[in-house]
Amino acid sequence: MIRRALISVYDKTGLEPFALGLDELGVELVASGGTAAFLEELGLKVSLVEALTESPEMLGGRVKTLHPRIHAGILARRDNEEDLAALAEHGIEPFDLVCVNLYPFTDVAAAFGTTEEEAVEMIDVGGPSMLRGAAKNFAHVVPVSRTDQYGFVLDELQANGEISIDTRRQLAAEAFATTAAYEAAIAGWFNGREGFPELLTLSFEKVTDLAYGENPHQQAAYYAESGARRHLLSNMTQLHGRPLSLVNTYDLDRAELLLREFELPACVIVKHANPCGVAVAGSAEEAYLRALASDPVSAFGMVCAFNRPVGAALGHALSERFIDVLYAPGYDDEALEALKSKLDTRILIDHERRRYDPGEKDFKRVVGGLLVQDRDWDLEDRELMEVACGTVEEQEWGDLLFAWRVCKHVTSNAIVIAKDLATIGIGAGQMSRVDAVRIALGKAVELGHDVRGAVLASDAFFPFPDGPQLALDAGVAAIIQPGGSKRDGEVAAAVEAAGAAMVVTGRRHFRH
Repeated sequence: MIRRALISVYDKTGLEPFALGLDELGVELVASGGTAAFLEELGLKVSLVEALTESPEMLGGRVKTLHPRIHAGILARRDNEEDLAALAEHGIEPFDLVCVNLYPFTDVAAAFGTTEEEAVEMIDVGGPSMLRGAAKNFAHVVPVSRTDQYGFVLDELQANGEISIDTRRQLAAEAFATTAAYEAAIAGWFNGREGFPELLTLSFEKVTDLAYGENPHQQAAYYAESGARRHLLSNMTQLHGRPLSLVNTYDLDRAELLLREFELPACVIVKHANPCGVAVAGSAEEAYLRALASDPVSAFGMVCAFNRPVGAALGHALSERFIDVLYAPGYDDEALEALKSKLDTRILIDHERRRYDPGEKDFKRVVGGLLVQDRDWDLEDRELMEVACGTVEEQEWGDLLFAWRVCKHVTSNAIVIAKDLATIGIGAGQMSRVDAVRIALGKAVELGHDVRGAVLASDAFFPFPDGPQLALDAGVAAIIQPGGSKRDGEVAAAVEAAGAAMVVTGRRHFRH
């Protein structure tokens, strides 16, 4: 039976119906500070923590629930005679339910302009202690740690007069997960100045269930890192279509990351985590037509992303294609109407274009562990690149830098052939770099693109001149690559002999 509840919450969302429901069931309510005032305004009878502890709040509220009369009431085992005798000796009544949510440390610490002092004041001490105590003693105490638990806890109490041991066990697990995530966020904030701390403590909060995983028989969900200022689906609304799957979400991430590389109107088309068509142009519609022309066959079932709103003409053009996910910062009404004719197309609107977070890490899961590295954010400065041979005209520089940025987002080994600020051939994920060149050239030729005068980008150096030679024989006029091979001289000689140019960046962009 639930006879006595301790309530101490920062977020009052949903508290009114929960507290009123407990009161109707005859549960005595005990609360502190602002929570007590809130409940009293509802006309509820509330016992004050200060009255139980016979000690006022101290240190500006830092000390109020840290008292034996509170924690003994939480931790006492009802089937342990010594515990019950200790309660009786000191005149302490036990708590049967503890409802606590914590200070919003992550929200405050993640906000721009927050001072260290302001963030530190949002580190909750008493709240996690009460939650952990209630969760440890779940056999006798119901720990309620989140506002979304109020409804089903109250429903079960009203239906059965008690909370089952299975529900208590689940609530205990969620309480410990809540306090662990909270402590992890604080540790991460303190470690923010250290790139790779000795103890890496991560916490993630579920944002949504996904339709399925990589395959329909796999369940999946999307989690956001606790304390992150922004995440992939934040400030984004789905306007239409089926729920996102894991593959949809991952492809959307790849498209959005590549889209950040460009300020001009751009279109990025992604399939299976690789771009298959990218273009920048004077308008979103022109960028789409040129990106689609890069590889219209692979674009079937694509994720298509724009950094400009979708107008009526573009909307009608897109509605003629099979699109899995469409992403843009806005849609014309006529465009949206046309796009909604495809029932399954997931239409997403981004309300705020995300910026780079220079401190963000990239994680790769391995068996029993995690590989951690800095994000590959860098947009290299043309002035820091070296023209190894030939002469690079201004238009070629534009194409070279465009291809180089796209190449960074293609799975290694990666080759990108581009012309007039649009991709015309992409070779991705090959064990041999020369094979990646063959695939990129084959794509371009198969789809009728004129390779003469195009440029080629390679995410890492060419170990031999054979790959570049294939491209040069096809008419590629300029190559951009990191350099660093023992045979750089041979590669440069092959490029120079073909009357082409080569730029060496000094930095590679592997993506595995």
